[in-house]
Amino acid sequence: MTWTDYREIGEKLFEKYDTLNPLTVRFTDMHKWILDLEDFTGKPHESNEKILEAIQMAWYDLWKDEYGEE
Repeated sequence: MTWTDYREIGEKLFEKYDTLNPLTVRFTDMHKWILDLEDFTGKPHESNEKILEAIQMAWYDLWKDEYGEE
């Protein structure tokens, strides 16, 4: 799994932090959490704000389906 696997990363973050609204998470925290995922092989310097936003939205879609919009 690398930075371009937005949906898969979003699913992993949702599994790990299921009750946390992704829109409240700072990108610096999310970046660290992604790097700490077991199957993640991307390099820290390969991410950028656009990639993190795409991951956040994939995670948010799952969260929204489970908990509704806030």
